[in-house]
Amino acid sequence: MVKFMNRSLTARGVFVLMVALPLLAGCGETQQQQQAAPPPMPVTVAKPQTRQVVDFDEYVGRFVAVDTVEVRSRVSGYLDKIHFTDGQMVKQGDLLFTIDRRPFQIALDEARANLAQSRANLAFAETDLTRAQQLVREKTISEQVYDQRVQAKRVAEASVAASEAAVRKAELDLEFTELRAQVSGRIGDRRVSTGNLVVGGTAGTTTLLATIVSVDPIRFEFTFDEASYLRYLRRAKDGQTDIASRGGEVPVKLRLIDEQTFDHPGKMDFVNNVIDRNSGTIRGRAEVANSNGLFTPGMFARIQVPATSPYQALVVPDAAIGSEQVRKVVMVVDAENTVQPKYVTLGQLIDGKLRVIKDGLSPDDRVIVNGIARVRPGQKVTPQEEGAAPASPTAEASPQAKN
Repeated sequence: MVKFMNRSLTARGVFVLMVALPLLAGCGETQQQQQAAPPPMPVTVAKPQTRQVVDFDEYVGRFVAVDTVEVRSRVSGYLDKIHFTDGQMVKQGDLLFTIDRRPFQIALDEARANLAQSRANLAFAETDLTRAQQLVREKTISEQVYDQRVQAKRVAEASVAASEAAVRKAELDLEFTELRAQVSGRIGDRRVSTGNLVVGGTAGTTTLLATIVSVDPIRFEFTFDEASYLRYLRRAKDGQTDIASRGGEVPVKLRLIDEQTFDHPGKMDFVNNVIDRNSGTIRGRAEVANSNGLFTPGMFARIQVPATSPYQALVVPDAAIGSEQVRKVVMVVDAENTVQPKYVTLGQLIDGKLRVIKDGLSPDDRVIVNGIARVRPGQKVTPQEEGAAPASPTAEASPQAKN
């Protein structure tokens, strides 16, 4: 019996040891993990780059044609022929419409016949006056008869001048039956079909046949507020970029509504002479090359107008900038490899990637450019330097849009 109890105690002890050993081993591993601190997180850092930048203001506007011509006839008649396809490009002098020429040819022939008659009458009057000069010296005719023949010659000369004017008018009317393009550009659709009566002349009731708009170059019109206008004027007085000049050559850039970058260069060539009393804005205008016909009158676009002269600024990757409520912050690594926040004042965006820092950062700061989402202020990190890209001579900054 005693022997059996000893065996039971021994088996029970072995069982307790088997259960306790894994628990003891687990406690030891937990203590080791608590004692071994995690290594500092690796992050990529880079110092701010120095760039020469230009701040831009951005405005919205529309393209307008340099020349817009409404094709209207100067004479009335029935439309005989149309010599173009709707929407095609035309050159200055191209024949567009022909009005029935026959009535005008008849009128010209009649005017020429009247001119021939008037010249014959003048020739007779000159011959009659020559004879009268001899007869009046011989006292064969009276002075009154001589004066009558002088007057007849003058009347014949006036009749010739009137007939010549009638011929020139008839020639013009015949020439006006062919309507030609006054400018090069793109013509719209025909407004009148052949066989219809076209009302011509200079009155407001003349018939509109088509419209031509010039294509290259094209103008871009936009408006900017009075405060911006004053700022441009004051900068011009200080010898800086003269945006508000009339007829200046200030370079600008444009982008269409489906584009992300300002890739279309142009030049400002006009600023209006009055500020609109209703809106408090003034109209500006730029001229842009349009050899490929991309820009169409009436099309919307955005324009960049230089707001400052070139200046040196610090830039960092835009992805390195975080937000803390309304403030913007970048994370930097100090000399002890500890993360520290720095609140900054942002400037323009360059090339869609780099952000100008106007205040809050120094050139020697090591800015975290990769891993910013995984770090917190006061955290130890392992910084890894990133090679800075070479600075370009001049970088043009993308502005905040103006309303």
